[in-house]
Amino acid sequence: MSAINYSEKIPNNVNLAEDRTLQRALEQWLPNYIQWWDDVGPEDSSKLDVYLRTAVSVDREGWAHFDYVKMRDYRWGIFLNPSDANRTIQFGDHKGEKAWQDVPGEHRANLRRIIVTQGDTEPASVEQQRHLGLTAPSLYDLRNLFQVNVEEGRHLWAMVYLLHKHFGRDGREEAEALLERRSGDENNPRILGAFNEKTPDWLAFFMFTYFTDRDGKFQLAALAESSFDPLSRTTRFMLTEEAHHMFVGESGVARTIARTCQVMNELKTDDPAQIRAAGAIDLPTLQRYLNFHYSVTIDLFGADQSSNAATFYSTGIKGRYEEGKRDDDHVLKDRTYTVLEAKDGALVEKQAPMLNALNEVLRDDFIKDSAAGVGRWNKVIEKAGLPFRLTLPHKAFHRNIGALAGVKVSPEGKIISDAEWDANVASWLPTPDDRAFVASLMGRVVEPGKFAGWIAPPPLGINRQPIEFAYVRFN
Repeated sequence: MSAINYSEKIPNNVNLAEDRTLQRALEQWLPNYIQWWDDVGPEDSSKLDVYLRTAVSVDREGWAHFDYVKMRDYRWGIFLNPSDANRTIQFGDHKGEKAWQDVPGEHRANLRRIIVTQGDTEPASVEQQRHLGLTAPSLYDLRNLFQVNVEEGRHLWAMVYLLHKHFGRDGREEAEALLERRSGDENNPRILGAFNEKTPDWLAFFMFTYFTDRDGKFQLAALAESSFDPLSRTTRFMLTEEAHHMFVGESGVARTIARTCQVMNELKTDDPAQIRAAGAIDLPTLQRYLNFHYSVTIDLFGADQSSNAATFYSTGIKGRYEEGKRDDDHVLKDRTYTVLEAKDGALVEKQAPMLNALNEVLRDDFIKDSAAGVGRWNKVIEKAGLPFRLTLPHKAFHRNIGALAGVKVSPEGKIISDAEWDANVASWLPTPDDRAFVASLMGRVVEPGKFAGWIAPPPLGINRQPIEFAYVRFN
């Protein structure tokens, strides 16, 4: 079923009306969700008409409709990719068997854990970004922020549907807990560390949507391989929406770079103080923001070696990114993979069982993908005729998870002393002064077609609309 039924209280393409018990449970969860949105969703946004896309089908072509919507009235719903009655398991110990339509009892706890962890990231990012609308650099950017927010909310609905339908009372309790945790709360924080960090400014938001939503892409792609077919079908459609979130990040950073390069060429200087005085964000500060968000994000992939990762793969719960394109036996019991460890004051490579190193496999896939976007950012600088280049730091830099946690490593990958770290960290990671400066640039611009002075306009509007289109209407 590809078309989405919008006649029901909860839009869906899963024939929700045929399961009255489940329908009632989700309709009872709906007001709690709306209350959460009102409490910690986008600030001062309830009266705004926002030009948003809404899914009308899960077909690849023509799947979205654009129109003005008040976000509180957005039709969040439950959308799964079409089922394939002949789908078989592609990896692990159950390879070749039919995909699961129900949760096997022996895998219940692990599947619930994975769904809850994924589900927890969705409301967390909305909470992290709730104040950003008050400092949007343009209506175009404000609209993009709100599009990301409502789709993260819909992704929460996707996970809550799975919890309610397949995990009984435990699932219902977990769904309630997803609305009770809060990003950054000391007593009841979100599950993963990166989702408890603040997103205080738009440069942080662009870096977050480039790097941390890219983590989401790889995690969702790995879950899309799952033997549990409802999870696979759910995450495949989530990936369709996730692409826009990464576009917002990549293009936002690129536009920030473009404006900085313009100022550098106008002033004929690379002096950060002069560039800041002109109201642009200097490239070294951009590099420090990049270092922070990249390093926090690669921790999300987990420990370099993990027995849980091995279990998830062997039992068929979670595969690898693009599992079907990999040329191996998809069981991996005799395969090894290179991981790093700190030994005698240096980073050294060693071979680990690939099953245990699957977090590292996914992390390396993410790094390769991230590097491509950084290369595109550097093309903007190169086109401006400037010699500066942005770089990804070494994957051992600023790590807080796994075997390299707490090891002091320079962006170039050299293990250093605590004293050397302390002497250089202000040139590697954003300082309070950096954050205060970026915050000082954050002023709301709401005139159609106008942009804050620190960021360039986009080359194109949304959905073939002009850049000066009123993407958000204030009523």
